[in-house]
Amino acid sequence: QVQLVESGGGLVQAGDSLRLSCAASGGTFSRYAMGWFRQAPGKEREFVVAMSWSGGSTYYADSVKGRFTISRDNAKNTVYLQMNSLKPEDTAVYYCAAKGAGSGRAYYTSKASYDYWGQGTQVTVSS
Repeated sequence: QVQLVESGGGLVQAGDSLRLSCAASGGTFSRYAMGWFRQAPGKEREFVVAMSWSGGSTYYADSVKGRFTISRDNAKNTVYLQMNSLKPEDTAVYYCAAKGAGSGRAYYTSKASYDYWGQGTQVTVSS
């Protein structure tokens, strides 16, 4: 069983940056593919970015490509989401998710693929 705890959210202005963290406990973090999703009020939870357990493969939603960067530190059991040039439309609750994966190249963009979820952290971007 893996527990995930997100942190780093907050209220920022458009154009600012934030770095979200997702700390994992339990399981073997280094063998989990990770993902970030977000959910705005009244909307479905949507994919943001995914990374393989090796860190060698990543995939970004078009809406964040070039502005957001995912990284992981397996020694610290933590995955990060660096968010730059934030826009009001980035406002949402951000969730990290984990999936045990066999291939070090596999990443997952579907919510249904993930086994574990954090509780979320709120990001609000004012214009």
